[in-house]
Amino acid sequence: MTNNQQIRNFCIIAHIDHGKSTLADRMLEITSTIDKRKMHQQVLDQMDIEQERGITIKLQPVRMNYQNYELNLIDTPGHVDFTYEVSRSLMAVEGAILLVDATQGVQAQTLGNLYLALEHNLEIIPVINKIDLPNSQVERVEREICSLIGCQPADIYKVSAKTGQGVAEVLQAVINKVPVPREGQANSLRALIFDSVYDDYKGVIAYVRVFDGRVKTRDKLSFHSNGTNAEALEVGYFNPKLYKTGELTAGEIGYIVTGLREVAQCKVGDTIILRNSDSKPLPGYKEVKPMVFAGFFCKDGSDFGRLREAIEKLKLNDAALSYEPENSPALGFGFRCGFLGLLHLEIIQERLRREFDLDLVVTVPSVAFRVKFKSGVEKMIYNPAELPEATYIEAVAEPIMRVDIFTPQQYIGPIMQLATEKRGEYLNTEYLDQEVAILHYRIPLTQLIVDFYDKLKSISSGYASLNYDFDVYQAAEVIKMDILVAEEKIDALSLITYKDSAHQVGKRIVNVLKNELPRQQFMVKIQAAVGGKIIAAERLSALRKDVTAKLYGGDWSRRAKLLEKQKKGKKKMMNLGKVDIPAETFLAVLKK
Repeated sequence: MTNNQQIRNFCIIAHIDHGKSTLADRMLEITSTIDKRKMHQQVLDQMDIEQERGITIKLQPVRMNYQNYELNLIDTPGHVDFTYEVSRSLMAVEGAILLVDATQGVQAQTLGNLYLALEHNLEIIPVINKIDLPNSQVERVEREICSLIGCQPADIYKVSAKTGQGVAEVLQAVINKVPVPREGQANSLRALIFDSVYDDYKGVIAYVRVFDGRVKTRDKLSFHSNGTNAEALEVGYFNPKLYKTGELTAGEIGYIVTGLREVAQCKVGDTIILRNSDSKPLPGYKEVKPMVFAGFFCKDGSDFGRLREAIEKLKLNDAALSYEPENSPALGFGFRCGFLGLLHLEIIQERLRREFDLDLVVTVPSVAFRVKFKSGVEKMIYNPAELPEATYIEAVAEPIMRVDIFTPQQYIGPIMQLATEKRGEYLNTEYLDQEVAILHYRIPLTQLIVDFYDKLKSISSGYASLNYDFDVYQAAEVIKMDILVAEEKIDALSLITYKDSAHQVGKRIVNVLKNELPRQQFMVKIQAAVGGKIIAAERLSALRKDVTAKLYGGDWSRRAKLLEKQKKGKKKMMNLGKVDIPAETFLAVLKK
């Protein structure tokens, strides 16, 4: 059993791609936590999709033993859509390594995650990574960090996570600087659940940080928020695989196999206590609010049960995902799901496809609008199809985000132009040093979720970065647009758009559909309508079979007869024919 004084709990926070997972790899190597033979890149990124994309999606804990100290590390994601994962990690630790790339300097998520860490009063250890690269600018980045957190250049550690240079010094700094976990009350158990996963054999496994008391195998446990009872079937820590020890004491991070079969009973942020004890709960997490909504439907209607099961399992270790059943005349039964952003949506869609082998149709993403009816009732609308006729509506409000854009000075002009195009309201500009500026804006979320990030990257040659947070709901002039294919309304393509740009949006969508839809045996009308009025239209010409090919010689009237017969057939098909829209077409509309 480890003495409380020998424990250090810390996490690594950084902007996306600044080398968190690589630094974690080197630490595991130096502390001999993982055998040299089993070492591979991104050991802690255990999902295939994390390995492929080279990004961290899920927080991942691991325990290292070094110089008689027990170091508990939590590797966190860097992308703005997964900030929630970071905030959960911070509740379970006392210190944070702030990692900054020597070639890119301080970026938007560096700042976003730093503020989160300071809110939790964590000890910050600043580290500059990638000092071995020929284009590294260590002095400039040093100045940026000093002006950001008010430290001295001597306090900043310089490492190359790739080669391992300087990493041992960082481990020493963790031992010297990260505070010892506070002495908990010895007799009453209180453990905070900061994550949980579902295992087919063991049931629900809770990832916990023990604040008070101790938990042993066979202890009778209770979950504070819902009073569910469970038994600790197995207790241990992460190595990074599960390693059974039979006991966790105050200050330690580890896991408890609860044996629960119901995912919803083990809520992230809940406190585990001993059964029949009167311990008060630990402060949990703020309820996270999804920002982007889309409908998920199975191509094959009979897969609906599998889709429900799959989403329930993903929801267990992704508290930011929300869902409710939805029925669409065109697509059948499915779910309206809420996400933190488009990357989050993409990752969930990809995981459903890979891990559960589901073939999905995903509707156009939208945000939650607040609608005030003339009757005085207020309602949140998550699905464009639910927006009623304009005659019933008093006002519609949309979510506005507070946006921080980090950029080298030479790109300020084009970025301001982009923000203005996207209906941004300029607040002010802050300078980190002579070269790096932070532009502060308020921009509607509908403008951010689609292609803002891609455009920002392309006009700034990849240098600008972005962090955003919800600000307020603000009145907006918006209307519902329906898309009709072969005169049939396609629910999945309905969207809410601004009045003044409805014509351009409608034109763009019908053009995309004209290029993407497979041609049919009959002519297909593609239309965008607002209210009952068509505002944009295209025609997809019919595939024509040469019915006169077998004729040779003879009277022209035979030819005319065949063509007339074909014309009648096409007309009949046009009235009766249905167009099946492939998933790729939905994606093309999404990607604009």
